[in-house]
Amino acid sequence: MDLKQIISHCKEYGFIFQSSEIYDGLSAIYDYGPFGVELKNNIKAHWWKSMVQEHENIVGIDSAIFMHPSIWKASGHVDAFNDPLIDNKDSKKRYRADSLIEDELSKYQQKINKEIKKAEKRFGENFDLTTFQTTNPRILKYNDKIASIQSQLEHALKNNNMNSLKKIIDELEIRCPISGTSNWTDVRKFNLMFDTKMGAVSNDASKLYLRPETAQGIFVNFLNVQKSARKKIPFGIAQIGKAFRNEIVARQFIFRMREFEQMEMQFFVKPGDEIKWYDFWKDARMKWHKNLNLHLADYKFHDHANLAHYANAACDIEFRFPIGYKELEGIHSRTNYDLSQHQEFSNKKLSYFDAEINDSYLPYVVETSVGLDRLFLSILCGSLVEEQVKNDQRIVLKLPPHLAPVSVAILPLIKKDGLNDKARTVFNHLKSKFTCHYEEKDSIGKRYRRQDAIGTPLCVTIDHDTMHSEKVTLRNRDTMDQVHVSIDNLETVIKEKLGI
Repeated sequence: MDLKQIISHCKEYGFIFQSSEIYDGLSAIYDYGPFGVELKNNIKAHWWKSMVQEHENIVGIDSAIFMHPSIWKASGHVDAFNDPLIDNKDSKKRYRADSLIEDELSKYQQKINKEIKKAEKRFGENFDLTTFQTTNPRILKYNDKIASIQSQLEHALKNNNMNSLKKIIDELEIRCPISGTSNWTDVRKFNLMFDTKMGAVSNDASKLYLRPETAQGIFVNFLNVQKSARKKIPFGIAQIGKAFRNEIVARQFIFRMREFEQMEMQFFVKPGDEIKWYDFWKDARMKWHKNLNLHLADYKFHDHANLAHYANAACDIEFRFPIGYKELEGIHSRTNYDLSQHQEFSNKKLSYFDAEINDSYLPYVVETSVGLDRLFLSILCGSLVEEQVKNDQRIVLKLPPHLAPVSVAILPLIKKDGLNDKARTVFNHLKSKFTCHYEEKDSIGKRYRRQDAIGTPLCVTIDHDTMHSEKVTLRNRDTMDQVHVSIDNLETVIKEKLGI
């Protein structure tokens, strides 16, 4: 399904709403609805269980959103957490300069795709894609153009050269999508941090920032956690929390937002061991994503060619969204940059005494960082399918059962003849054991389709036979198979079906 269909599904079935919608919304801010918040909480619980509960040497923390402003000076965010900003003088619209260039590059790729489609139609079964791509003059020309622009763009971004970005935009004659003109301002740096004031005095001394990442709260608490939890190197600190970035252009639904949640783990290791642990977590995190067993899922690694100044190795786990392969989780070997910066700016020692070697050192850090909202979107994209059922179509969200917002739906066949009262009795018995949903409105077929659409793995139907046989009908979401189960044995069977 494309992104528009997924967005529509999210609103219709109570997963995600536009924030402040009755006031025409707030750009790139979203609210999670009744089924969305359950799915989101289940994702968080699954990550926390696998990252903290199942690892003896990883503990958790929940640091504050507001932190001392010097933390962001030490981390480099005050001086270097910038995006290249450009305005069109005619439309008064603001853009990221690199995004404008990337959008222009996509046009060349569209031209390549158009040439391939024309050739496929022309040559039919005799069409050889590899030969065509390596010999066709137009495709070779477009690919050379893409490679040249990408090289210039990467060089400009690496060197923070705003003039070079403006030069690329001018040379490509990029036009504003709104005004259609190329009347641009110069490219300038735009800091992505939201700032605010603390207390009643409005001056620079009271200036605070909404954190743009959760990692720094872990670094400044490194020794507090290590000593109180009595941990030895290597060990990790995990955290789930909100972060805020004032994106110039936030788009693509919840993929890029201004208020979002991160799930991060910083793993502290002995200097010299960082690449070993980097490889370990790179492999472990890919296995974790694949073990979600989504109905439709495609992952790949993207190793960073240009490393951040604090890293000596970095890669992304990318997921194939409807908008293409995009970053889902980052794994970075951050060296000891963060701890050394905070040690310098705070004038407090953050070194760890290693009794095994009888010496102190600043640990190196391997980071795993996944955006909860992006993970939520990837799970939706990998689970939402349209199926042909006899002469009908059904939309079904084939979520992993342990993540589904509702585990069991209790459905009386009709609202009379005592079936609804019996269904309520079954619901009250099960609701403390599973996440249950009771519904009696509409025909049983429509209710089945609704439960399919929100991803409910199992439906329990109470019909007239139940009143004398004490058996209910248990329906499977994915296969639509139905079996009769006695009420006394229902809890046990549900647990088996859900794998819990």
